[in-house]
Amino acid sequence: MLGFLLRLLPFWVREPLLIAVGSVLGVRIMYLAVSDHDRVAAGLGVVFLVFTAIRVHMVVRALRARRNPSRAASEDGAAVEAAARTGAEPRRAPDAPAAPDVADARDVPEKDHNAGAQAVAAVAVFGALAAVLWWAPRVMPSDDNSARPASCSGEKPAELPKVYKEKPQPVTGAELCKALNRPDLAKLLGTPGETATTASGTSNTALLTDGKVAQPEAEVAFDTYTVNVSATYNEMSTDQYVKLMKFGDETDVKTLTVLGRPAVFSSDHTVRFQISLGSGGTGGPAEQGPLARTLSVAFDRDDRGGYYDITVWSTSGALPDDSVLLGIAEKVLPTIRGRAVR
Repeated sequence: MLGFLLRLLPFWVREPLLIAVGSVLGVRIMYLAVSDHDRVAAGLGVVFLVFTAIRVHMVVRALRARRNPSRAASEDGAAVEAAARTGAEPRRAPDAPAAPDVADARDVPEKDHNAGAQAVAAVAVFGALAAVLWWAPRVMPSDDNSARPASCSGEKPAELPKVYKEKPQPVTGAELCKALNRPDLAKLLGTPGETATTASGTSNTALLTDGKVAQPEAEVAFDTYTVNVSATYNEMSTDQYVKLMKFGDETDVKTLTVLGRPAVFSSDHTVRFQISLGSGGTGGPAEQGPLARTLSVAFDRDDRGGYYDITVWSTSGALPDDSVLLGIAEKVLPTIRGRAVR
């Protein structure tokens, strides 16, 4: 189809277009071949360059014929005279057009080949093709899923525990994931060039509560950091939570106020599990993982119970500044539907 369309184009449009495309592709392929030391690509680049050189030679011959019409006419006239003397038909080049009859030539008007207009048309066609090639990757959907950020949508909702159906209803893990998986989350983490690799939300219940305390959570992972947001729907105030931290392994505890609500910073190590997929199906014991930083914020200003936990960690053990967690809390928490704890 493309070859048929090219044959329909005038000579002064088709040939400059083929020269431009062939030279660009040839140089690009040769550059990649030299960089990757690929002989097959080098051979393909040579084919494009030879093809372009042949087209350039054809255009140069056509230009010379246009600029010296008298010379071409005199050569044709000499050939006609020689043929008249010998009684033979004048020989002409295979690619030269047949000389029209003199009587017919007087009646046929001379065609005006506007080379300038055709050159402009060639540039316009080449520009249109270049624009299509430039914008096609941006308009057409890409099959590379690695460049797309992970999404929480499209997951099949699981059966919620009974506590999520009581009034008032707690927020679900899917809703937390939607609030956390913001387009600017990587920028808030200080890594604006990264995209989310995984995003998930679960509607769990707190341990040792017999399913009576809702504890949904959501997690979004990047190459550098992983962010987890959870909501615990109990009746524990922030003061009670801070006292409980003193009996645990939390370190670097610091109280503050976030969005007008009581809050506290704390640090603790994550837990690393090793799972074996071999024939035995056994795994190693739980190990201490990298250090994580958590910002816990009460559900409301009155601190009547319940809190959000925003936790950030990395596999390398590096942690962002506390200001990063504050920025995430100020952006994410207001988007979560209101306090739903009794």
